Amino acid sequence: MSRRRRALLFLAMALLAAGAAAAIAAGYGASAVRGYGPLRPVVVLAADVPAGRRIGPAQLRALELRRVPERFAPPGALVRPEEALGLVARAPLPAGSYLMGAQLEVRHGVRGRAGGLGGDRRPVEIMVSGAGALLAPGPGAGPRVDVVVTTEPSGAGPGRTYVAAAAVPLLALSPGPEGSGPGTTAAATLGLTRKQALRLIAAESFARKVTLLPGG
Repeated sequence: MSRRRRALLFLAMALLAAGAAAAIAAGYGASAVRGYGPLRPVVVLAADVPAGRRIGPAQLRALELRRVPERFAPPGALVRPEEALGLVARAPLPAGSYLMGAQLEVRHGVRGRAGGLGGDRRPVEIMVSGAGALLAPGPGAGPRVDVVVTTEPSGAGPGRTYVAAAAVPLLALSPGPEGSGPGTTAAATLGLTRKQALRLIAAESFARKVTLLPGG
């Protein structure tokens, strides 16, 4: 048998083996669905969350969305990471476990300040630029602020600047890791609705900068 004919024979055998493996996998998947039920989304912790930790943007990015057979999904497991935004862990949550709604609670007020947030708002921490004027008098200098987002330029022109959240409660403000000098960032805890929070979390990824305007 020539070398070319042997190569074609090996190729045909490999294709047959791949087809058989696919058929077996499909049959196994169908059998699993029949035995354990359809797949459903659940949120799984990719890192430990200590008791009392509020789920902010940093922790939100560590929550993983997986699909498991319905039989194995515990009742009360969250189905979207965003459902945990602004909530606080009642007890230590270990990595690799399902995130349950009963493990989280609403706690209004940040760093000892009184609550007063409406039922549709939750405390959410975001990183902002140019907050030196607000930091000077101390945390929470202004009761309400406008959150302004400046995007990266798409071409030769300047980036777009717009108000992403208007007149939101400023609950706390502290210097970022670089300190409180010019051009540094600050951690601002704001009372946001879910829609505002998701918009600003996305802005942290694509925007050139996120700033606060006092007196909103």
